Amino acid sequence: MKVWPVPTTAKALRGFLVLTEYYRKFIKGYGLISKPLTSLLKKDAFIWNTEADIAFKQLKRVVTSAPVLALLDFSKRFVVETDASGKGIGVVLMQEGRPIAYLSKALAAKNLRLSVYEKEFLALLLAVNKWNHYLQGNHFIIRTDQRSLKHILVQRVGSLLQQKWVSKLLPLSHEVQYKKGNDNRAADALSRIEHDEIGAQTNVITTQ
Repeated sequence: MKVWPVPTTAKALRGFLVLTEYYRKFIKGYGLISKPLTSLLKKDAFIWNTEADIAFKQLKRVVTSAPVLALLDFSKRFVVETDASGKGIGVVLMQEGRPIAYLSKALAAKNLRLSVYEKEFLALLLAVNKWNHYLQGNHFIIRTDQRSLKHILVQRVGSLLQQKWVSKLLPLSHEVQYKKGNDNRAADALSRIEHDEIGAQTNVITTQ
């Protein structure tokens, strides 16, 4: 989040605002803070200026600090929200609806050819591998907009690659839940960040 690139198009800006608005209930004065940015979404109005830059930096700062960013608490249930787009992956580690960490990663060239199902599976694995030290030994929930992943441990595995991926989940106590794409906005926005290069990854922003 802290290294989210300055949007160069209205589409890129809209993606950033989708994520920040997802947590607006934790952001005092969100409408006022974001106004210089939302005004750029009007038709033919996208001209980046000083006011927009200040608002952009302020929102990045707000969503990577309290009260939006939560302190990790091992007595609370971990929730991992994941999503994959055509070129990237976005995942969020959460507790009680508040983010603990964000991660966005551009797909490596070899993974661009994967099916939608495999890309969504890869997003799930990215999150589990990245935050394994938090999730290991704790029952946690994974939310994805790929409905078929709900049955990942009981369905027929289609390839050796998928078998390898499933084996990484077996030792972990988890439940996969379906979440509609329209409701999975934070992870979706992170998956669509315009990275400078294939395979690029943002820094993980966390309170720990």
